[in-house]
Amino acid sequence: MSFDQDYLNDIDTPAVLVDLDIAKANISRFQDYANAHGIKVRPHIKTHKLPLLAEIQLAAGATGITCQKISEAEAMVAGCAAIRDVLITYNIVGEQKLVRLRSLAEKVRLSVVADSAEVIDGLSQVFASSDRPLSVLVECNTGANRCGVASPRDADLLAARIAEAPGLIFGGLMTYPPAAGEAGVEAFMTEAKALIEARGIAVPVITSGGTPTMMHAADAPVATEYRPGTYVYNDRSLVARGSCGWKDCALTVVATVVSVPAKNRAIIDAGSKTLTSDLLGLTGYGHVLGRDDIVIDQLSEEHGRLVSDRPIDLRVGERVRIVPNHACVVTNMVDSLFVISGGNVALKRLSVSARGKVV
Repeated sequence: MSFDQDYLNDIDTPAVLVDLDIAKANISRFQDYANAHGIKVRPHIKTHKLPLLAEIQLAAGATGITCQKISEAEAMVAGCAAIRDVLITYNIVGEQKLVRLRSLAEKVRLSVVADSAEVIDGLSQVFASSDRPLSVLVECNTGANRCGVASPRDADLLAARIAEAPGLIFGGLMTYPPAAGEAGVEAFMTEAKALIEARGIAVPVITSGGTPTMMHAADAPVATEYRPGTYVYNDRSLVARGSCGWKDCALTVVATVVSVPAKNRAIIDAGSKTLTSDLLGLTGYGHVLGRDDIVIDQLSEEHGRLVSDRPIDLRVGERVRIVPNHACVVTNMVDSLFVISGGNVALKRLSVSARGKVV
């Protein structure tokens, strides 16, 4: 993760910088693991929101992509011709969204999820007249306690409802488990799969996800597919979990010191609008590379406060690079970012195509 100072000085700050070589290595690492264990990879693009990186993930062997919102999927499909298979892991509710969903389904192989009869019925009303049925997976709660049906029996009942609904086909089971939740995935999905198959309904896909313990995905062999997201960049939260090291963090924030008002305190031009206020159980708002003594202890919208238990030894105008707590949010807060690759020989600015796509 070394950069020539000249490259840093060429960037107006605050800015988001991505080392493409590190991102490619992160992609290959998990793809190789998945290949070795017979798991399909369907990366979640909410982390990078870039058609370029989606294309690299697909070229590495990904079976398709995961999106969270329709607008996000629309932007990615428009920006990358290689994207032909999309899973939206979000309950789609509302007439306006459903009309757009049908339009998207005419462009790519599309799958969605549902965890209630209401969502299923809404999808069926719009797709009943479609020439191509929509694949719908049942979302299951295997311990994260967000969305998802509560029991294998509930999953079985919704699978039957999907299979009978005009315009829909049952696509399988989906979960977003808590970190280290492989045992819960295995138990829930094994039981649900058996119940559904006892009805004579096939379960073609069982998809799980989560970067923190992705290298243990094979501990839940019932799952046929995995959806990592943050792995492409990594961040401070994942370093803290032991999932990666600083050298594996492809995304950094470049900031400029704008004030040194005390010997142990400095102010940078990156605040909550750049670094995000997400703590994820950590102390401070990011890690200053090469300065383990510094804590980013306070953010306002445009200011970040750096403190140290010794002289901070920073000068006004100096650049620092920060690994944020949560890379996914940082990506969504900038219109464009800088990509560097090939040993500092290429610095390119890219628009974040799916930035702000929340509907």
